[in-house]
Amino acid sequence: MKKCNEVMTKYPVCCLPTDSVAKAADLMKNGNFGSIPIIENEQTRNLVGMVTDRDLALTIVAEGRDANATKVDAVMTRKVVSCFAEDDLQKALDAMAKQKLRRIPIVDHDNRVVGIITQADVATRIDKPGKTAQMVKEISQN
Repeated sequence: MKKCNEVMTKYPVCCLPTDSVAKAADLMKNGNFGSIPIIENEQTRNLVGMVTDRDLALTIVAEGRDANATKVDAVMTRKVVSCFAEDDLQKALDAMAKQKLRRIPIVDHDNRVVGIITQADVATRIDKPGKTAQMVKEISQN
């Protein structure tokens, strides 16, 4: 089995808790991704949360909040499931399936964001279509 660092997208775009939700949404749109790890600051890159396009839809759009005035800190998930870069990929896949996550941040032992694994990474970087199909099925179940 591959290691997480063999499949992950290295050094993903991140936001700070003090960034506006509009900035996070713009980064998602321009980068064509559905989530952004939230880091303490640019120097440490310590993972403090995650924000997803779903978070933005449910807490900003649906509630009619101002995306420019709302900070990422107000909408991010704080308890983030993550894996280490040297973990077996299966650990990340199991966590994604169990927690129904479409993506999982990868950190080093100092909790610094070094990568992210998404469903697309799994689909395109491992040669096991059955494994990918099973993971997508488990994540998508209610």
